[in-house]
Amino acid sequence: MKNLLLLLIVNLFIYSVHSQDTFSICAIDTVTGEVGSAGASCIGAPQIPQGCSILSDVLPGIGVIHTQAYYLAGNQNYARQLMEMGLPPQQIVDSLVANDVQNNPTIRQYGVVDLYEGSARCAAFTGINCDDYKNHITGPNYTIQGNILLGQQILDSMETRFLNSEGELACRLMAALQGAKVIGADTRCMDDGVSSLSAFLRVAQPNDPVNDLYLDLNVPSTPDGVDPIDSLQVLVDEWMGCFYTGVQSNTNPTSVVVFPNPSNGKIIFELHEKSIKGKILLNIFNPGGQVVYQSSEVKANKMFVNEKFRPGIYYYKITEENQIITFGKLIIR
Repeated sequence: MKNLLLLLIVNLFIYSVHSQDTFSICAIDTVTGEVGSAGASCIGAPQIPQGCSILSDVLPGIGVIHTQAYYLAGNQNYARQLMEMGLPPQQIVDSLVANDVQNNPTIRQYGVVDLYEGSARCAAFTGINCDDYKNHITGPNYTIQGNILLGQQILDSMETRFLNSEGELACRLMAALQGAKVIGADTRCMDDGVSSLSAFLRVAQPNDPVNDLYLDLNVPSTPDGVDPIDSLQVLVDEWMGCFYTGVQSNTNPTSVVVFPNPSNGKIIFELHEKSIKGKILLNIFNPGGQVVYQSSEVKANKMFVNEKFRPGIYYYKITEENQIITFGKLIIR
């Protein structure tokens, strides 16, 4: 307890105040160990140069903290230190409420998730004096929270998109944000004809350096009439391509089913196309981008892989006459 009080005293000298209101999601992929964070707000640059990403704290291999609604750096730093000390999310939230830097937790909102012994733990808090509409949702591996919202439907839509999307964590987080892309989702943006003014998406793999995340995309502001969630989707698609968010990075009509995934190295790529007109090439890459497997053999519209890969995350790309059909992530156990 003395250590916690000391941390709080230190934070009293380093906080800054912003009115920070948003809708956001914190989530964990318990299979890959990835932790991720996404959100949007009707506050952005130049009022806050980095946009609403200021509220996101991603700790690789550990968890995610969102501190929003009248954001204070002192509260966020305190929460980060508690997570680094190994406290579970609910205890972090309870400590934040009990030790608010300004002694006013009723105007704060928090979402906290962590990875503990291969399982996700989650907690959230919405102060009674946050601006309406405000609420939060917690699930087995995620928290979704927001305030100054159009209504509960914004949070429900985010949750539905997240749960019904496939692919890696970044794509599911992006799908959740797309679920909130409604004019006036943050009601202060209603007159601007957009959902928000800034948006971000951040994902860390277990061994990422703290200041060099696997994916760290930020849209701190956009021109008038341009929704930052659309701008963020473009960045995500340019970086990795998400095939389950309603936006595809390729126009080839061939679709591919990959199973099983996760796998032990025995994988089938099933190409759903009545006729394959050109040469098909499958490449599998390690996280460093090196090709570890290549094949052009297609039997009955299927490509079979039976290799001994080291456990971990890999990426595949299938091309037809050098045109990308699809690409995605493989998990080898």
